[in-house]
Amino acid sequence: MTPDLFSLKGRTALVTGGSRGIGKMIAAGFIAQGAKVYISSRKAAACDAAAAELSGGGGTCVSLPQDVSTVEGCRALAEAYSKHEPKLDILLNNAGAAWGAPFDDFPESGWDKVMNLNVKSPFFLTQALAGPLRAAASFERPAKVIMVASIDGIRPNPQETYSYHASKAGLIHLTRRMAGRLIADNIVVSCIAPGAFASEMNRDARDHGEELAKRIPSRRIGTDEDMQGVAIYLASRAGDYVVGATIAVDGGVAFAGLGGV
Repeated sequence: MTPDLFSLKGRTALVTGGSRGIGKMIAAGFIAQGAKVYISSRKAAACDAAAAELSGGGGTCVSLPQDVSTVEGCRALAEAYSKHEPKLDILLNNAGAAWGAPFDDFPESGWDKVMNLNVKSPFFLTQALAGPLRAAASFERPAKVIMVASIDGIRPNPQETYSYHASKAGLIHLTRRMAGRLIADNIVVSCIAPGAFASEMNRDARDHGEELAKRIPSRRIGTDEDMQGVAIYLASRAGDYVVGATIAVDGGVAFAGLGGV
C-alpha cells in the first residue's frame, strides 16, 4: 500500500460554505492532510475569521467570500480563485440552505432559494471552475469534485422540508450524471450524504444531540472526524476509483435504521 494513500500534500482545495458546520470540518481535515485550502461563504467577516482560525495550526487557509446562490456569483468565485491559483485539485460543493413550512403554506421563495443553492449552484460552480480542474487533472491523479447532499435525499424524514428533500435527491442524481461526463476529463465526481452532525443547519443535532442519538443505530451523532474521514478518502488517492457514488455518513439511519430521525 502506498504510504501517501490519504495524503493531500501539494493539492489545492476550494470549499464552499466553509466558514462553519460541515464545510469547516472538512476544510480542517483537508488542511491536516497537507492541502492548501480556500474557503468561501456568503458573509465576509465569518469567512475571514474561519480562515484565520483554520490557518492557526500551521496550515494554509485563504478566505474568498462570495454568495454562490446565483450563476453570476459562481462565476465571480471562480474568477477570484483563478487570481490565486491556475489549477484546482479538489472542489467541495457544500454551500446549502433549508426551508421548513407546512405543506399548505410552503412558499415559492422557500422552494426557489433552496433549489437554486442546493442544485443549480453546484452545477454552475463546477462549470465555472472546469478550466482549473482540467488543468490539475491527469490520468494518474484525477481532480475531484465532491458534492455534499444529505440522507434526506436518500429517504424522507418527518420534517416538512419539501424543497430540501427534493434538492438533495436531485444533487445525488446530478452527481451521477456529471460523473459520467467529467471522468473523460480525469475529473472524479462523488457525493457525501451526511446524517446528524451538529451545525447551524442541523440545530436538532446541535442542541438536542443526546435525544437524537437515541434514534440513530450507532447511538450517537456524527463528529468532525467522521465527516473528515470520508471527505479525505474521496479527495485523496484512496478515492480515485470511486466515481459517481454517494456515501451516507449517518450512523446507519438511511440503510440500517428501523425508524426515522
